[in-house]
Amino acid sequence: MLTWKEIIRFATKGNPTPNKRVEKTETEWKKILTPEQFRITREKGTERPHTGALCSIYEEGQYKCVCCNTPLFDATIKFESSSGWPSFTQPITENAIKYFKDVSFGMVRVEVLCNTCDAHLGHIFPDGPAPSGLRYCINSEAMHLEKRGSK
Repeated sequence: MLTWKEIIRFATKGNPTPNKRVEKTETEWKKILTPEQFRITREKGTERPHTGALCSIYEEGQYKCVCCNTPLFDATIKFESSSGWPSFTQPITENAIKYFKDVSFGMVRVEVLCNTCDAHLGHIFPDGPAPSGLRYCINSEAMHLEKRGSK
């Protein structure tokens, strides 16, 4: 189980190695993503709180990167944080997520990206539930839910 201390270490000293890499040009990303998905994942945007389609969905399955289809989070670790964005306590695997120190907007945060394709997903905070205490705050537009039993 990842802890805040490990997240900070990843953000400052280097991230885990992904299982694979997916790289595309800006033009290629624009062909496969909606304008809003492109704005959020490739231009580091964010959706307004409480507007994302995945905020209030709690069905069984895996949340996957909208850009490269990499599994990011399992529905079993999703929780209601009242933050306005889908929230998770752990990634599906330690190397699914990449972490970067983000000093934009006059604050220090840790940005989370897909470790396979560098898609901006959201941010992580140390105010989640036990036992990890982590809250991955993720944009709905950056993921899709693959429900259990469907492929």
